[in-house]
Amino acid sequence: MNIFAEFTTRVQAAVKALDLPRPLSDQELDRITVESPRDPAHGDLATNAAMVLSKPLGMKPRDLADQIAAALATDAEVAEVSVAGPGFINLRVKQVVWQRVLGAVVNGGLDFGRSALGGGAKVNVEYVSANPTGPMHVGHTRGAVFGDALANLLAFAGYEVTREYYINDAGSQIDTLARSAFLRYREALGEDIGEIPAGLYPGDYLKPVGEELAKAHGKALLEMGEDAALPIVKEAAISGMMELIRGDLKLLNVHHDVFFSERTLHQRNEGGESPIDRMLDVLRGRDLVYEGTLPPPKGQLPEDWEDREQTLFRATGFGDDIDRPLKKSDGSYTYFAADVAYFLSKYERGFKEMVYVLGADHGGYVKRLEAVGKAISGGSSEVIVRLCQLVKLFRAGEPVRMSKRAGDFVTLRDVVEEVGRDPVRFMMLFRKNDAPLDFDFQKVTEQSKDNPVFYVQYGHARCCSVLRQAAEELNGQDLSDAALSAADYAALSDSGELELIGKLAMWPKMVDAAAEAHEPHRIAFFLHDLASSLHAHWNRGKEMPQLRFINPENTELTLARLALVRAVSLVLASGLAILGVDAPQEMR
Repeated sequence: MNIFAEFTTRVQAAVKALDLPRPLSDQELDRITVESPRDPAHGDLATNAAMVLSKPLGMKPRDLADQIAAALATDAEVAEVSVAGPGFINLRVKQVVWQRVLGAVVNGGLDFGRSALGGGAKVNVEYVSANPTGPMHVGHTRGAVFGDALANLLAFAGYEVTREYYINDAGSQIDTLARSAFLRYREALGEDIGEIPAGLYPGDYLKPVGEELAKAHGKALLEMGEDAALPIVKEAAISGMMELIRGDLKLLNVHHDVFFSERTLHQRNEGGESPIDRMLDVLRGRDLVYEGTLPPPKGQLPEDWEDREQTLFRATGFGDDIDRPLKKSDGSYTYFAADVAYFLSKYERGFKEMVYVLGADHGGYVKRLEAVGKAISGGSSEVIVRLCQLVKLFRAGEPVRMSKRAGDFVTLRDVVEEVGRDPVRFMMLFRKNDAPLDFDFQKVTEQSKDNPVFYVQYGHARCCSVLRQAAEELNGQDLSDAALSAADYAALSDSGELELIGKLAMWPKMVDAAAEAHEPHRIAFFLHDLASSLHAHWNRGKEMPQLRFINPENTELTLARLALVRAVSLVLASGLAILGVDAPQEMR
């Protein structure tokens, strides 16, 4: 049950029933929204109907608002209608509406709020996609959590979601990885390799790769020479690094459906054609590439810049700043060419929406990715890029030093093993993705109301505690969801109780809004707000015993209040599941 959607339909029906200067189109009626008023004192619901329809109808907003308000006043579930300012319409609904909301939550269980917004549309969410050159560092953590939570949110909102990881296993960084692993192989054979040369990866995480190579090949790789051995070492190093990365992601409860290898885009079939070759043929067939020159970059010229004719993608025709080169001077393809071929793969797999979760340092990629999407799909698919800003680590206000194991950065594993998966995930989502984030190890492990993840999880645990206590005190009383859904909710009349029900009523709308905006942090904020209302009402019960959830002398009232507690626990658990965070039944 989504009361905002339900009352939007009622307002539309009321408008259509009026004697208007002309009929309104469905598109015009779709502009009507029903929201919560900014000030709860104004009512339970507010609609913009008069404000958005007055101009197309040639009417004064206030005059139209008065007519709409009069029509809504006849609704059996509307207690009061008022017009404010230039034409905003505020509604107060009768208690039966809140009773239906509470019943819908208890009956719906963890599926309450699940939406059909996506209509089963196929969405690809690509996130993490870290180079397989070492363990995941804390900079990857935020994008991993954001992408995973966004995928969960979109699935809950009715989309068919594929979670994808693009393995950057081609290019110079992989050659560097192979040389670094070959050095560790020599070390495993007993050779003193001394200090790791500049330009190679210095972390100890490559030692196991070297040891596995020594165990599998003995000295054979040395005897065949480095050039011949490097392809073998490269395969082992990529495999070892991806195993390491998968382990790190599992520790964070991050999962992918597809691991897509960049190297497959360069591999040629029996006819000698690679996916990038085919992509270029597709673009040529649509006149999306040409041979031309680019103007020199602004400012000081890079040493490797060449004033030459090259194969260019017509990116400026689709909103990019410049046309993009697809081939290097040596005839090999640019990294961007692989990006285009990768998008073509996604498009041909049937995805209508492609979400890229990138680090803030990839902001320059946004326009070019959007241009690729428009060009290849002809505008039939949408490219959405979400950038995740940096995370700064602190311990009691002091910056955290680098990891010894990784060599030059703090690893994801370091953070999760110290504070736990749930605090990491929740806190990475308790701020909008494009805002910088300070993560303090001490603060996220405090058991206090100042720690958001503890506060929300404690809210769920508190609900479970109340239900356990009720089972003990009301021995033999049926407290199943079926029994609670049959309780008399008319007994709930306190302002704190009604506030909680009002928050629960917002959950379906919140799911849709967060999914449409691709902003899972809204879920974290909502859960914190709901938990705050729960704790506040609990504290009122300490001072006013008549508000306590369990009253053995009044079973009817107790069952209604337990239904409310159960409903809060269900929404908290549902929201935490979207964030990938546990909903504990008790706090230890």
